[in-house]
Amino acid sequence: MKLVRGWLVPTTLLAVGIVIGIVVASDMGWLPTGTAGPEPTLNPLVRPVATAPQLPMAGVNGKNFVEIAKSVKPAVVNIAATRSGKSGEGPQGSPFDDPFFRKFFGDEFFKRDAPQREPKERGQGSGVIVEANGLIITNNHVVNKADEIRVFLSDKREFKGKLIGTDAKTDIAVVKIEATGLTTIPWADSDQLEVGEFVLAVGSPFGLTQTVTMGIVSAVGRASMGIAEYEDFIQTDAAINPGNSGGALVNVRGELVGINTAIFSQSGGNMGIGFAVPSNLSRAIMDQLVRTGKVVRGWLGVAIQDLTSELAAQFGITDTKGVLVSDVMDDSPAKKAGFERADVIIEYDGKPMDSPTHLRNAVAQTPIGKKVSVKLIRDKKPKTLEVTIVEQPKSLGQPGAEESRESAVPTGVLSDLDVRELNEELTARYGLKAAERGVVVVRVKPGSTAEEMGVREGDIILEVNRKAVGSLKSYERAASGLAKDQAVLLLIKRKGQTIFLTLRP
Repeated sequence: MKLVRGWLVPTTLLAVGIVIGIVVASDMGWLPTGTAGPEPTLNPLVRPVATAPQLPMAGVNGKNFVEIAKSVKPAVVNIAATRSGKSGEGPQGSPFDDPFFRKFFGDEFFKRDAPQREPKERGQGSGVIVEANGLIITNNHVVNKADEIRVFLSDKREFKGKLIGTDAKTDIAVVKIEATGLTTIPWADSDQLEVGEFVLAVGSPFGLTQTVTMGIVSAVGRASMGIAEYEDFIQTDAAINPGNSGGALVNVRGELVGINTAIFSQSGGNMGIGFAVPSNLSRAIMDQLVRTGKVVRGWLGVAIQDLTSELAAQFGITDTKGVLVSDVMDDSPAKKAGFERADVIIEYDGKPMDSPTHLRNAVAQTPIGKKVSVKLIRDKKPKTLEVTIVEQPKSLGQPGAEESRESAVPTGVLSDLDVRELNEELTARYGLKAAERGVVVVRVKPGSTAEEMGVREGDIILEVNRKAVGSLKSYERAASGLAKDQAVLLLIKRKGQTIFLTLRP
């Protein structure tokens, strides 16, 4: 009995271990499969998990990304620009000399470990070969004011670059090298680019040539970034760093969709927010620079702003798609064609307009002398005007007029504002032109609706609910009888620009 008990526990443990081993081996597929038995009965309340659909192979499979990188890398060059002068504080030969990135990162970042200033400064960036005869597109801030430009190809060849032309308003420049038979990147139609598409960024970040990073298109049509005067950026999370400026942003077909221009960063490194000038805009600027050495832009002659839902309601429009005209300049094509304040432009030259940036860029790229059809809404009715675009003047004049005195009695929602009729003292206080006339805001009640909606001290009130205001008396007439819960539409002038604002109680 003692013998049996002595062997009982080890034997039992061995048997259990064998059973567990068989079960595990079967689950892991280590045992040979035999004839399938009857299929188990499934619980009707439990649904089998469907197989995930396969992603399209083009541009998603790693091998295809390798092929794309191989095809575009030879067309991306490293550019070294040497400048005279004493601008910048970064190390000599460092990509931190890039003045654009200094603007975004702040001067303190560039002051760290800065060596003694040398007589010559060198900056680094990237460029894209777009024609086999050596035509290269890059950023203006990479080569602007350079005394010497050196271009380094992927095959280690080095060339002296000739600056064909620059355009600071879009941050685009064109450089030429004496070479033939070079690899190029075909142009893509950036208007067809969609958010979520895969893209590759190719360039020389921190001087590391032929670097490729991958990401997606995070947004299109980015503007008001303070990067350039004309902005319509592609935003991407593909890693872009100092030195990538002027490099290529390509799609999954290996086509050029943009020229890498900037990043937003607080540390000097990539934070997943990069910007590129769209290929269509880049190509249009490049063609003008190559053809004439300068860029000529079209001019319509209107001040424009976003059509918000509140403004749309004030004008009796149900859709916020469109661009609101806040002013029409004298002697402009728009004035001659019959444009008026409060017109809502919905289509320009056959293309729908949904933002001021979109319209501004479209007008700028219109050939001089072209007659364009513009569809708009005026007084809730559709209207079409024909306008001939002219060259944008170098300086744009602003309308003006005269002066006077006293304080207005505010009513309704306008009780948040204190206004005075313009006089010499107020004109001088707010830095206004002597010819300005009308009423000016001298105080906005703190925490009020008017303050929240953007009315500021020094604003000149031109209209109240579409009624012109040229004096204190006309302001009082326009403002009289307003109910406490009535919304008010103001047209104001601020720093030479006119905008509509809606004040709601």
